[in-house]
Amino acid sequence: MKIGLVGYKGSGKSMLFQWLTGQKPDPAMAHSLQSATVLIPEPRFQALSEIYKPKKITYAGIEIVDTPGLSRDQNGNATRLGQLRETDALIWVVPVFEGSEPFKEIAAFNDDVVIADLEIVLNRMEKVQEQNKRPVPKNEHERLEIEYETLKLLQEGLESGKPIKDDQLTQEQQRLTRGFRLLSSKPRMLMINTADDETDLNQYKKYAESDVPLVAVSVRLELELESMSATDKDAFLDEMQLSATDKNLVIKTILDASGQMTFMTAGEKEVRTWLIPKNGTALDAAAAIHSDMAKGFIRAEVTKADDLIRLGSERAVKAENLVRREPKDYIVNDGDIFLFHFS
Repeated sequence: MKIGLVGYKGSGKSMLFQWLTGQKPDPAMAHSLQSATVLIPEPRFQALSEIYKPKKITYAGIEIVDTPGLSRDQNGNATRLGQLRETDALIWVVPVFEGSEPFKEIAAFNDDVVIADLEIVLNRMEKVQEQNKRPVPKNEHERLEIEYETLKLLQEGLESGKPIKDDQLTQEQQRLTRGFRLLSSKPRMLMINTADDETDLNQYKKYAESDVPLVAVSVRLELELESMSATDKDAFLDEMQLSATDKNLVIKTILDASGQMTFMTAGEKEVRTWLIPKNGTALDAAAAIHSDMAKGFIRAEVTKADDLIRLGSERAVKAENLVRREPKDYIVNDGDIFLFHFS
């Protein structure tokens, strides 16, 4: 799971990368991608560890990718954005300092994304037309026709400012266009980078579309707070009448915005979280651990972490008949602990 940070120069994007990952950006790599892994917090692990006393605890992680800042004159932005096609979701960093123009930057970013995606779509349309002029088998001709019509649909959506989403395409159309990794089809989150002394964060909700998650945080302030001792930090926040941002909550929001969630496995050897797309099935969860587990899937035993923590042992949970046997199409829920049976 890769999350791309994107923003115009001076947006605070690289400071956000440092705050989230704990890794300072390398100035020597200012014109290329930098990445680091962020572990996804799981507050139930402490209680589960007390129950199992595992030899190992493993958190699932997401890779945060920092990119070169975009140019406000849009020159070269299509190329810069092209580096993000392999990411699974985007965090758009928008500053709201004195003198910044958030609405203008958001509109410009949408334009940049359209230009970058149109370049991909139009180039592919040209190639499909060329291929279709050559003598090809009937089934290949039909496939090219379907692809061209799908590309035409994508073109019209981009040019109208309403990019086509995957759920608006048939499965065949999605299969034909999956390799394009269009930026406009990726899940997106808006990260508002505020001034240090800002306290009314609700005012920034106006900048996000209804279906785009938003988080507002003073990234520079949070970096400064992390360099302080706990005592100095508390004294500073009290004096300035400010409150620190919960980084774990921000990371969970990023995970949610990306369309992913976690499930757990637990035992004496290891307590671990795994990533899975939202609304994923038990079969998907098995595949996330190992492909052989999915191929030989028989059933899944599912326990709620909260039940296990409340009762204190697997034996007590089983005695209350709270361990469920679920088939491969069971939809995974937050807090599920899985034990898979497979051949």
